Amino acid sequence: MSTIETYAKMWDFQRGRTLALLDRIEETGKAEEVLGWRPGVGRAHIAWQVMHIGVTEEVFATERLNAGEPDFPDLVPRFKGGSTPDDTIPTLSEIRELLSHSREHFLKTIRTFGEEDLGKSPTEFLEGRGWTLETLFQVIAWHEAHHQGQAHLTMNLWVAQNG
Repeated sequence: MSTIETYAKMWDFQRGRTLALLDRIEETGKAEEVLGWRPGVGRAHIAWQVMHIGVTEEVFATERLNAGEPDFPDLVPRFKGGSTPDDTIPTLSEIRELLSHSREHFLKTIRTFGEEDLGKSPTEFLEGRGWTLETLFQVIAWHEAHHQGQAHLTMNLWVAQNG
């Protein structure tokens, strides 16, 4: 198995954890409330955390690795890094659609690279950060785990407060 496919398998496992959290939210029967709940004033809600995961992969699949325009252009400004979470809460269906599409798009893009590219910075974006392609793969793995963890904690806080 190639290094790229090993990372893809790891990302698939991580995505399973994120989707399991969405299933748990759906089981509450109060998905909109849970997705939009904030653990504190000005803090991100679960919907922002999870949409941010998908938007980040979409931006890497396009602008940062492929010089293309992202799909979901209306969502990128709302959920990219540095954005301020708003109170328009996407549905579970919209979240799942973004996660699925952006992952497919990201995998399609990274599969255009080969093993020989892993130690290189094949784009201006990566070079500007001093990242190799493999560093990006590590960041993507960390990124989903990080934000899924924040969403998971927020869910646990909601449960503690709301039963």
